Amino acid sequence: MEHEFNRKRKVDDDDNDEISNRDFSIKFIKIKEKENSLLINENKPFEFERNKIYNMDCLEGMKYIPNECVDVIITDPPFSIDLDKKKTQYNRKVDKVLEGYCEISDEDYRVFTQRWISQAYRILKTTGSMFVFSGWNKLKDVLLALDEVGFITINHLIWKFQFGVYTKRKFVTSHIHVLFVCKNEKKRKFYPSSRFESFAKDESNHSLRYRDMEDVWDIKREYWKEEIKTPTKLPSEIVRKCLAYTSQLGDFILDPFLGSGQVAVLAKEMGRQFGGFEICKLYFEFAQQRL
Repeated sequence: MEHEFNRKRKVDDDDNDEISNRDFSIKFIKIKEKENSLLINENKPFEFERNKIYNMDCLEGMKYIPNECVDVIITDPPFSIDLDKKKTQYNRKVDKVLEGYCEISDEDYRVFTQRWISQAYRILKTTGSMFVFSGWNKLKDVLLALDEVGFITINHLIWKFQFGVYTKRKFVTSHIHVLFVCKNEKKRKFYPSSRFESFAKDESNHSLRYRDMEDVWDIKREYWKEEIKTPTKLPSEIVRKCLAYTSQLGDFILDPFLGSGQVAVLAKEMGRQFGGFEICKLYFEFAQQRL
């Protein structure tokens, strides 16, 4: 993978053709990490392994994951917005934000979304589920792709964070859509007592489980003060919540768009197997270091 890459990713319909493992080869990638290390060379076919992350395009990498082997997919794909202009928002210091965010153009977004969601459907177990985070601007494309591929929507969740970007001519956006979907409504796994028992109450005698299972999640953004960070990172509370309700120890969790590696890091911490892809080398190295 190149250290730098264009912000606009070309979507080529020819890439939809299936490529066999024996025909697939890529240039050397060497990651200096004792654990989760990977060496791919031109003479050895690529084989996806669990509990490793890969510095590659998920549209290529997901092709080499076997059918119906993933228990849960949690992912925050590109929103098709200009993130460079937003680096200083949310109390970020520009010199602390890693460069290299790979955005998808408006004209390519629909096809791009259809392609990665098709691969997600293929590799997800019938007992599994997926959480897709989306901004409002491209929500229609994501919803259409999910329907066309065959996913069933379980919940349309809303993540409400503490504040959005100040605006003068429109209302402030202070939420993210979280689409909770599955392949088989009857077979999918869900663990309602994973965080609170049905009898658990707060100080006002209100049900903790009921409040936790509502479809609007009021969870604050996280700030890594004076630390290097990626432009986007899901709060650990959201990832933990998704994992707790839909997976158990040893389950395989995948994030096709790793970014900071938050999903992989927390999946490992919670005793799950993990895997994922990140096309940006700087982000990948950052995620690898966190693991």
